[in-house]
Amino acid sequence: MIEGLLGKKVGMTQILNDEGLAVPVTVIQAGPCVVVQRKTVGNDGYDAVQLGLVEFVKDKNVTKPMAGHFKKADVPPVRFLREVGLTGDDPEVKTGDRVQVGMLSDARMVEITGTSKGRGFAGVIKRHGFGGGRATHGSMFHRAPGSIGQSAYPSRVLKGTKMPGHMGNERVTVRGVRVHSIDEEKNLLLVRGAVPGPNGGYVVIRRA
Repeated sequence: MIEGLLGKKVGMTQILNDEGLAVPVTVIQAGPCVVVQRKTVGNDGYDAVQLGLVEFVKDKNVTKPMAGHFKKADVPPVRFLREVGLTGDDPEVKTGDRVQVGMLSDARMVEITGTSKGRGFAGVIKRHGFGGGRATHGSMFHRAPGSIGQSAYPSRVLKGTKMPGHMGNERVTVRGVRVHSIDEEKNLLLVRGAVPGPNGGYVVIRRA
């Protein structure tokens, strides 16, 4: 059985539950996906499938090696490819099979992996949540990081010290996301809460 599928984040909205309370949900265009390659223990050493999110891609945007890869699988080119594991040895899964959002109809919780929004170069207050110095007039220490090491020993800045730098644009996995509802006709998955990445960003959805 395939453990997950690929999708694209549409955006967030609110839905009223049975008690009349507004529940924040994220709408994900989950699938349809196509199996581009089947990995087996005999050939690759493990069981998995390479999934592609079905969407229109211009031929000029597909490299020659990838065009040959899709031609070998006899599937149309896709932009987003990811590998998803298999639970147990399922010989029925083969190249060209379609994976729909209905596979999550019995799932209550999922885990979603995406790329967080890039924030560019950020200071320690925004990046790490430092408190900063006193805001009084003349303090000369408002948003600076303060001491980053010792003078006598070890006389260097230790690796991993929290400092200013590139913030965001990282692979983030959110676990224990509750499934709110599924629309199989439109391939929509509604989950409670937020999902990493911007609107239009690609995500990988797996069973929790």
